[in-house]
This record gives sequence, structure tokens and C-alpha cells, in this order.
Amino acid sequence: MSSNNNVIIAFDFGHRRIGCAVGQNITNTATPLGTIKNSEAGPDWERIETWINEWRPAILVVGLPNHADGSKSQITIDVEKFISELRIFKISIETIDERYTSIEAKEILKNERQLGLRKRIQKEMIDATAATLIAKRWLNKKS
Repeated sequence: MSSNNNVIIAFDFGHRRIGCAVGQNITNTATPLGTIKNSEAGPDWERIETWINEWRPAILVVGLPNHADGSKSQITIDVEKFISELRIFKISIETIDERYTSIEAKEILKNERQLGLRKRIQKEMIDATAATLIAKRWLNKKS
């Protein structure tokens, strides 16, 4: 499978759900793909593989949830395990600071709702939007 050098898939790791977004560096845009279920048994690897096969990204970007001072948070250990498991796809993996993306995602969705662009906000939407923000941060850093 050859990759599309212009495409990335970004992940916002959570213990219940992993938000996912696809971004591309020609237009520096990103859009939510949705969420993947995550549990004690681990993420839905089939779903991840389906999206990787569909989008053929050159890079996977994973948000690192460090504390405001840059130190590791408790969930960072689980994110690092997720990153090591992603290596099975043999795609370059990069990380980016994801501090405040969930808060920012909630604000974006709340504003869209107030403008009448969106109905009820679901947790899955927040996670996928946070992944979109992670993708955009990475793309902006690269441009």
C-alpha cells in the first residue's frame, strides 16, 4: 500500500473513545473522521486499519496530553502504549501537544450550536473535533 504524502490521520486518545481526523497539507485543512471505541480490551483496531487503508496517510499524528507545565499526565503512559501499538502499520508517527484541545472543541461546537449550525452536542463530536484541532496544529507547525 503506497501512502498519500499529503495526508495525515490525527488521534485524540481517550480511555472510552479515540477521536480521529484526517488532514492534508496542500490546503492545511482537517476534517473529523469520527471516533473509535476504546476499552480495557484496547482500541477498535479494525476501524483504525479501515481508515488507514482508505486514506493511506503518510503520517499518523497523536496528541500528547501533558500538563500545562509540560510534564507528563497520567494518561500520557496510555497514549505512549497506543503509539507503540500503532507502529504495526509501519507509518511514521509524530506527536504534538494537545493541551486544551477538548476545551477548544467544546467551545467551537457550542458556538456552532448557538448559530444554529448544529443540534445537540455529543461527546463523540467533541473527541472528533479535538482530533481535528490536533491535525490543524500539526499542519500549521509544518507550514
